[in-house]
Amino acid sequence: MNDMSFDSLRKKFPVFKYKSYSLTRDESNIYISYDFETENLASFKPEIRIDISNLTLVNGFDFPAGRDIVFLLGMVEAVSYLKAACSPLLKVQCGCLGEDEKIWWKKLYYNGLGEFFYRNKINVSFDDFLTIEADSETAENRDFQAVITPGRSVVPVGGGKDSAVTAELVKRNHSDILFLTVNSQQARTDTVLSAGYTENDIIKTYRKISPELLELNKQGFLNGHTPFSAIVAFLSCYCAYITGSENIILSNESSANESNIRGLSVNHQYSKSYEFEKDFTSYIGSRITDKIRYFSILRPFNELQIAKEFCRHENYLFKFRSCNAGSKQNKWCCKCPKCLFVFCMLSAFLSLEKLTEVFGENLLDKKEMENDFKGLSGLSPVKPFECVGTAEELKYALSLCSEKLIKEGKQLPCLLKLFRESFDTDKILKENVLNEFNGEHNIPYEFLKDINEMYEYVRGEK
Repeated sequence: MNDMSFDSLRKKFPVFKYKSYSLTRDESNIYISYDFETENLASFKPEIRIDISNLTLVNGFDFPAGRDIVFLLGMVEAVSYLKAACSPLLKVQCGCLGEDEKIWWKKLYYNGLGEFFYRNKINVSFDDFLTIEADSETAENRDFQAVITPGRSVVPVGGGKDSAVTAELVKRNHSDILFLTVNSQQARTDTVLSAGYTENDIIKTYRKISPELLELNKQGFLNGHTPFSAIVAFLSCYCAYITGSENIILSNESSANESNIRGLSVNHQYSKSYEFEKDFTSYIGSRITDKIRYFSILRPFNELQIAKEFCRHENYLFKFRSCNAGSKQNKWCCKCPKCLFVFCMLSAFLSLEKLTEVFGENLLDKKEMENDFKGLSGLSPVKPFECVGTAEELKYALSLCSEKLIKEGKQLPCLLKLFRESFDTDKILKENVLNEFNGEHNIPYEFLKDINEMYEYVRGEK
């Protein structure tokens, strides 16, 4: 078809179905698969595999609670496929959803697709975007008893500096830790190993996208960012359930709450935000169990504070990777906004010579990255659609870096020259970003000691 517009696709393909899910296992793996369909267009059968060869299962993998979490995981997986034609009706044919739950899912879809709407120039209201129908609104004979081991935690690992800092925080005072990876990448495994753990401490999961979706993308159907961290949330919840873990400990900082577009609520990191964290906690607590706690241990901190803590632990410096473009090859691409942002954050605490050794290039001396630099620093109203922090954090980091270079009598690289020409560093440094503390968090009492120790260090009190 020629017309791939939002309105045209919705008219031509008005119904998307969540038809079924399956949950099976053998000695080494748990297998999850889904059956979605855009009527008169395509069927999709994504798959997830969980390696359990190194795990002790505390709760039955297919007991009612486990099956229900897997059903809910399918609800968030579905958005990746629904978005291809943005069908206005979602029919859920394999599980129950109450009216309040339908609103919950609609909110996640709508906000989680904010960047998708913006990039595809789609203007649709919350009310008009989607109607969700379910075969049943109430579940019968729901028995969600589960064995939970106090203090046992699941820690998702992405392989970046945030994951490394979380690994260091939790190992100080907590011993019963399982890490979780989604699709193995070297930096993720290296993070766990660098923290002093072994591969047996990792819950390895593998997510396979249905090839039919990739084919539609090639044909020009709608495509774009989806709330991936919400998938990690529900997958982590299932893994916490089967291993009897009490905590799911995330590495999302306070900066994840910020919009990417000045004046608009378009957040690339919506499913990493505190708003989603609160919503997820409430939903799982009411639908599944309130015994599993979901929180980010880094929520009180900003990106610059996390960068300072990270630089204490040089064992990660040549192991971590935050670049989405280069992650599969375990390298920094040195061309994307994420690489530039991380380089800038670390430049406040490490020499440019050391960073050039880590990244392979001095990214502050790349004129071709000027547009990304302007977006990151606030010189442009659009912050790059990556998991990056605020302009204020970046400007403070570069103020520290440039002041250091000037005192040493060194020449400023081109992007630092642009920065000094555009901003008053004396004014920036008057508001000490390293003293900030975000009090909006869900961190349990027994983890506050770890937080306080880190806060003392990043403020320079320790």
